[in-house]
Amino acid sequence: MAPDTSALTTKVASGSPYQLDPSQTLKASSALLKHIQISASSQASSSPYKRLLPADDDDDESLPPTLSTTPIWLILTTKKHIISQPRLKPSKIPLPHPYHHPSPPTTICLITADPQRPFKDALAHPTSPSPFLASQTRVLGLSKLKARYKSFESRRQLLSEYDVFLADDRVITMLPNLLGKIFYRSIKRPIPVNLQAPKEKKDPSGKRTRQNGDGGAKPVASPAQLAHEITRAVSCAAVHLAPGVTTAVRVGMANMSTDQVAENVEAVVKGVVEKHVTKGWRGMKSVHIKGPETMALPIWLADELWVDEGDVLEDGEEPEEKKRLESRKEGKKRKADQGDGQRSEGGEEKKRKKRKMIDIDGELSAEMRERRAKLREQKQIARGEGEVESKAITVTEVEKVEVLVKDTASKDAKVRKKKRKTVAV
Repeated sequence: MAPDTSALTTKVASGSPYQLDPSQTLKASSALLKHIQISASSQASSSPYKRLLPADDDDDESLPPTLSTTPIWLILTTKKHIISQPRLKPSKIPLPHPYHHPSPPTTICLITADPQRPFKDALAHPTSPSPFLASQTRVLGLSKLKARYKSFESRRQLLSEYDVFLADDRVITMLPNLLGKIFYRSIKRPIPVNLQAPKEKKDPSGKRTRQNGDGGAKPVASPAQLAHEITRAVSCAAVHLAPGVTTAVRVGMANMSTDQVAENVEAVVKGVVEKHVTKGWRGMKSVHIKGPETMALPIWLADELWVDEGDVLEDGEEPEEKKRLESRKEGKKRKADQGDGQRSEGGEEKKRKKRKMIDIDGELSAEMRERRAKLREQKQIARGEGEVESKAITVTEVEKVEVLVKDTASKDAKVRKKKRKTVAV
């Protein structure tokens, strides 16, 4: 049997090839949804367990999945890494047909910075354009999240209680350590929202005035702005970027129509390519659509893998980045060698100066030595005369002592004779 030479994807009939073909997008979406519906019905009929309650993300794996909980993923592959460092704040792209609606029965959990009371009051304010948000939204402060949801079971229960999780963009980077892997492995990752009031404005006199808030507390957004931010975040697709060439974005659910999924795919592809891909469509490699357990269906494939000639290397040729690194290393080595040469030259100059000083000191020391030798001779002569005199003085003193000793001895002898005579009488 001859191999099939038909193209996997189709290009637009006119215009630039760097764009999606709506017919190809519609064709892939229809095939994927049909496959998911058939597989879901077959699993439900063959499963020994029957579903009696509405489906949830926390259901047992033995239960058959439902169309309302089966996500549709868009896979975008770029020619180079889309970013260099991971980002904890996902990007938001508005969807023409959101898979979550900011109205009942959708439940929302809003994680805010402390204190949480101003946000609750803003949601329940009479001037809010969406009064139902107060009843379907739970406001959870960061301190209460730390205190109440420490165990794995409590975090799992929190994940199953709400459909959408929103977080203040000031605390979004703290949540991975507080919520754990159970949140960030699911499709309910927190979406950042801006809950702060607009920046301070200057009045005609030049002074800054705050629109909301008082004292040292940070101002909270107005009820209208808060409702708008929540509605916008729920209606967007969250794009989580990481260092790599593949990015997955949820664009719908399996219970949506083919046209809705296709329009969402086109909106997300346009937003990601314009915002995050360097060189736009020329930096794209492929676009696919898939389900959780299905093969990826191609929507768009690049004709040329590399457009720039600098990206294509011949055999044995090194990339430019490697050359740049090597040139930087060589420059550093040269600077180090120059520094060592300057240091050595400076050391030699110091040694020369020391030698000159030593020579000068040598001349001075010769003169000093002569003077010191003369002084020593004079001292020795003086010491010799002093010794003679001292010797003479010592002799006379000894003679005087001997005479005194003799006189005292004769006197003692006379006294003893007198005592003897007196005793005899």
